[in-house]
Amino acid sequence: MSLLNTRSLQPGERIRVLIVDDSVVTRRLVTRALEAEPGLNVIGVAANGAIALQRIPQYSPDVVTLDIEMPEMDGIETLRRIRGQYPHLRVVMFSALTERGAAVTMEALTLGADDYVTKPSNEGAVGRSLDSSITQLRAELIPRIKQFFRMPENGSTAPALEKPGSTAGRLRARGIQPPAKIVAIGVSTGGPTALGAVLPMFPTDFPLPVLIVQHMPPLFTRLLAERLNATCNLPVSEAIDGSLVQPGTILVAPGDFHMKVVSAADGIRIKLDRSSPQNSCRPAVDALFTSIGEVYGGAVIAAILTGMGQDGLRGAEVLDARGASILAQDEMTSVVWGMPGAVVNAGLAGQILPLHRIVPEIVRLAGRN
Repeated sequence: MSLLNTRSLQPGERIRVLIVDDSVVTRRLVTRALEAEPGLNVIGVAANGAIALQRIPQYSPDVVTLDIEMPEMDGIETLRRIRGQYPHLRVVMFSALTERGAAVTMEALTLGADDYVTKPSNEGAVGRSLDSSITQLRAELIPRIKQFFRMPENGSTAPALEKPGSTAGRLRARGIQPPAKIVAIGVSTGGPTALGAVLPMFPTDFPLPVLIVQHMPPLFTRLLAERLNATCNLPVSEAIDGSLVQPGTILVAPGDFHMKVVSAADGIRIKLDRSSPQNSCRPAVDALFTSIGEVYGGAVIAAILTGMGQDGLRGAEVLDARGASILAQDEMTSVVWGMPGAVVNAGLAGQILPLHRIVPEIVRLAGRN
């Protein structure tokens, strides 16, 4: 994970992008998608990782888009070397929506890639025109590049955020709160690495269920849950519709489904649905937080971690109105301080904590020392 503050660009400064892909068609497609966007500048291309490593010191990019499957030096090895030589360089991976593509992308995120997008199809894809491919790529890639920067004159896709250290006066004071019955975590950009770092901190006897929304498509969420299950003290799995919410378990919302909770005769059960995306997301943190607030009231510990945009803000408002405890990751340890920053700036966070202190504080709030 790149622990960087979101960098502010000066007026007239553009984000410098290096495109790395062995496909000439893809390089041209990505270039066309980016070149007309104000604030972005494609400063070069490279056909493989070896060439990219030569061009990084020559071109000084701010962001590298990196394909995974390339000859001579693939994306994973290139990423390893970039992280060793240029730890502050932002890297966005191109991923294929296949079992192998998802698995390799998860590896890349673990190795320090900042984000990923679906690899654009070639111009010969059935039923898709070149223009539609460019339109989809622009919609997916441009926000993921811009999320790492604050554009001048309110040109950013992210909300204006206060400087680190300026939010102490905005912390939400709480009186006596009901004993917590559930933990809810929302996370996006940088989430797989963040979750991998902190979820193993939950002890084996942690008494509450933990529900997680990570913005990811189908297949990716299953692989994420499997990876986390291998390292955590508590069992981690992808949520199944209708399953009981049980203490001491961690459930991850499956891609393309909102995860909610409903009261049943025998307890609280998971409800998965494909209702409209919220904040352009499905699963959405807002859907989970709002549902949990309606079922559990204020007996909730919620944490909003690194991520682009404002998903979780409306749900945090619901939880706040019911008296829940709300934690936000600080900017210094966030890959992108969009989601936690929105909650902090709205005055909804009870505490703003570095990543490594989030789970210990959840454990403390749950009644353990």
